[in-house]
Amino acid sequence: MRLDKYLKVTRIIKRRTVAKEFTDNGRASINGRVAKSSSDVSIGDVIELHFGEKTMKVKVLNIKETTKKNESEDMYEEI
Repeated sequence: MRLDKYLKVTRIIKRRTVAKEFTDNGRASINGRVAKSSSDVSIGDVIELHFGEKTMKVKVLNIKETTKKNESEDMYEEI
């Protein structure tokens, strides 16, 4: 699954267009490598997101094309 879509489906970022712009500006990395919006996300990957001074690190636990709001947090684990 594309990184921008994963961020939207998990509701880490609410809109896919915002997620695409966020990742294309080099503010996201997968397993320590800078990632673009089209980068593939796999189970077990560690995604690091830089929101200004705050950094969020999550581990991918599950990948689904769609999910309900209450199930979205089961798709990742904050590190």
